[in-house]
Amino acid sequence: MTKTKGYDNESIFALKGADRVRLRPSVIFGSDDLNGCQHSFFEILSNSIDEARAGFGYKITVTRFKDDSLQVEDEGRGVPVDFNENEQRYNWELVYCELYAGGKYDQNNTNYEFSLGLNGLGACATQYASRFFDVEVVRDGFLYELHFEKGENIGGLKKTPTNRRKTGTIQRWLPDDDVFTEINIPKDYFVDILQKQAIVNPGVKFIFIDKIDQTTTEYVYPEGILGYVNELNIRTPLTEGYLFSGEDWGKDRSDKEEYKVQADVAFAFNNETNLLSYYHNSSWLEHGGSPDRAVRNAFVAEFDREIKDRDKYKNNESKIIFSDIEDSLILMVNSFSSFTSYANQTKKAINNVFIQRFLTKLIREKLQVWFIEQTDAAERVIDQILINKRSRENAEKQRLNIRKKLMVSVDNMNNRIKNFVDCKSKDVSKRELYIVEGNSALGSVKMARDSEFQGVIPVRGKILNCLKASYNQIFKSDIIVDLLKILGCGVEIHTKHNRDLSDFDLEKLRWNKIIICTDADVDGFQIRTLILTMFYRLTPTLIDQGKIHIAESPLFEITHTYKSIEKTYFAYTDQEKNDIVENLSEGRIHLQRSKGLGENEPEMMWQTTMNPETRRLIQIMPEEKDRMFNTFNLLLGDDLAGRKQYIADHGHKYMDMLDVV
Repeated sequence: MTKTKGYDNESIFALKGADRVRLRPSVIFGSDDLNGCQHSFFEILSNSIDEARAGFGYKITVTRFKDDSLQVEDEGRGVPVDFNENEQRYNWELVYCELYAGGKYDQNNTNYEFSLGLNGLGACATQYASRFFDVEVVRDGFLYELHFEKGENIGGLKKTPTNRRKTGTIQRWLPDDDVFTEINIPKDYFVDILQKQAIVNPGVKFIFIDKIDQTTTEYVYPEGILGYVNELNIRTPLTEGYLFSGEDWGKDRSDKEEYKVQADVAFAFNNETNLLSYYHNSSWLEHGGSPDRAVRNAFVAEFDREIKDRDKYKNNESKIIFSDIEDSLILMVNSFSSFTSYANQTKKAINNVFIQRFLTKLIREKLQVWFIEQTDAAERVIDQILINKRSRENAEKQRLNIRKKLMVSVDNMNNRIKNFVDCKSKDVSKRELYIVEGNSALGSVKMARDSEFQGVIPVRGKILNCLKASYNQIFKSDIIVDLLKILGCGVEIHTKHNRDLSDFDLEKLRWNKIIICTDADVDGFQIRTLILTMFYRLTPTLIDQGKIHIAESPLFEITHTYKSIEKTYFAYTDQEKNDIVENLSEGRIHLQRSKGLGENEPEMMWQTTMNPETRRLIQIMPEEKDRMFNTFNLLLGDDLAGRKQYIADHGHKYMDMLDVV
């Protein structure tokens, strides 16, 4: 055992200066990966947003440079960086070198009534986590300049008089790859974050200059969240967009100070699009918290009350739940408060009790007005919500029935499923399931297989076309249900209003490889296609995980006799057949089309189709799934016009495959 260094009084030490961030970036930014690097950018952007929302400057320019450095420029009042008499220190030291120092702690602060940056961490932490960090400030008739390298100031504060009348702050920095594991922030992130900030800060123009692809993009939403809701509600609207606002003062607890809250809520109902999006002090609340709880409680309470008042529930029908509303709801909440209890520095959720109470009351009151003002629209929405509810309940019943139907223990498998032949091994990583064409093929494959790890199940005739069949039809098919029982992993059910009712569990899959083994003829190809279609509709994850394979069956059997020695070759294509025959120049050659699987000798089946050393398997690759099933949809789905056109364009290529009498 290795002795460790002694743990004594000298073992305790405090991180100082830049090391407080550089050695533990996850504490401030949530992680040390790309997400953390992106959050460090947002900390700087937030300060410029606070200035614009306070009424100082309505244009913020973000630039991404080729060396991965970033720049944020605003037209605000300029960060105060000169000497602070109260603190007897320069403000630039407090802002950029001191954690928990800033101008936004006072709830009665008239400079920032509603602030995105609260904790006095962002500018300092980002500076500490940068390879270099440069600041230019124009205010009070001076240009102030600062330069930092790896958290250390170089050269102090440079202050020169300037004739520039426009104030503001420019900050350019390079995130340090000694701090973050990834610093190359993709363009999509900037596009997403700047559009969102334009939506929740109406009238503020965000400009993104990308020096990498030499593009410039502007984002501005004069109507704010209502404009964006209307943008999403263009197709298949159930209602027009609706906006309401409110504000109040309150406390989270009786012994706490009062703070101010105001909120804008915009919503519309739509038959195809849905969205729930929450912002607080301009920060996107990925995990919601108080606003999300308020929305769920208020919408369910008011719609349930209205459905009862309009006598829309059927006898003894259960009440709606929020997912029934959410399936057709586009909603954005943009709230602000002078005090905010964030879950952590990354600001992905808030937990203020008063904000939840305020929003719940506001939404309920405004929905009551909406029901009166929009009577016809409300009627359409209620009808759709009840459709969503009944669809969800029917799908849930269906899922439970399917689960019950597919439940069968491994021990009872052989007795419960006709003609299924299991293998001996219980090691899922070795087990292979052969799906074969009919009972005659079952006999050959059963005798040819390695019973230690290869199981067999026959399908009888052509199975149901799962692209066109309903779930009820599919689960009345004994062939499909038996096959799903043998797989053991359940099914993936996806409908318009019920996206999360899947009963699928990959961990319960009983096989490492699922191998489709059919004759190399037209009927065999069709059966193979129908089986693949079944996997695509019911268990697409098996395709994504590379579990589905096709066993290639040989087209030709070539027997070569030379000097009383007979040897058999197998060719899988015409070209292979020609190559083999050309190389067998001496002796007698007997060439024949390969028989169906049921007519083959076990030795041949083992050699050509089942022996892992000699067989040919085609793995269905995930990246080919969509292309392959676009063809399946065309040939097997509901696109009759497309199918007729395809036959007209390509039918002549398959004339030699027709049975001619």
